[in-house]
Amino acid sequence: MDKPQEINGFQVFVVEDEHEGGKVAFELVQAAYAQGAQVFGLATGSTPETLYEELKASNLDFSDRVSVNLDEYVGLSGDHPQSYRYFMEEKLFNEKSFKQNFVPNGLADEEAEIQRYNQVLQDYPIDLQILGIGTNAHIAFNEPGTSFEAKTHKVRLTEATIEANKRFFDSEEDVPWYAYSMGIASILEADQIILLAYGPKKAQAIRDMIYADKTEQIPATALQDHANVTVVVDQAAAEKLAA
Repeated sequence: MDKPQEINGFQVFVVEDEHEGGKVAFELVQAAYAQGAQVFGLATGSTPETLYEELKASNLDFSDRVSVNLDEYVGLSGDHPQSYRYFMEEKLFNEKSFKQNFVPNGLADEEAEIQRYNQVLQDYPIDLQILGIGTNAHIAFNEPGTSFEAKTHKVRLTEATIEANKRFFDSEEDVPWYAYSMGIASILEADQIILLAYGPKKAQAIRDMIYADKTEQIPATALQDHANVTVVVDQAAAEKLAA
């Protein structure tokens, strides 16, 4: 694995495509595992899928490790095909079992679920967090305007996020409007963060995350305050870094 570039405090790997990105991310996860990482923060969506393929193909044993997911749609049960619990079962957990898997419960009472998930994060501090990034630079479901002090909260999804996610549903009307999400403050508590982004639609968000002034209007700029963030991007997502 080549050495990353250091750009404005971020360690940046520029790779050929998402398959090479999955391999680089896997090597980073493997190194953290070898150093004793116990709790892995996991993300959903298409971006981390190549990493999960690498994990499934590996001989790493997670049966004594814990996973904590970033978010879940409000109103979807864990066995709904578009729920993030279902996604994780299909893409990883059915083949790589962890000692425990924590995913927000989309059917739970709001106040009780927020309290429960904050307690999970307190009981299981995250050693390594996997993140994606939205075209509007959201991380998890922390949309522009979310407080950097936020812990777990219920989020009203923006039109841009609903638009980006509707391809996974039969129609736009089926896309939930709300989600439970780990907050930005919770994400920043992870010891190490690996952020993955592929494709030209992510290029501006990646540039803003690294170079823009820190602002709650660009949620990913909160990561500028974290001491250990590695970014894995393909050439298309990195195209605005040199500009």
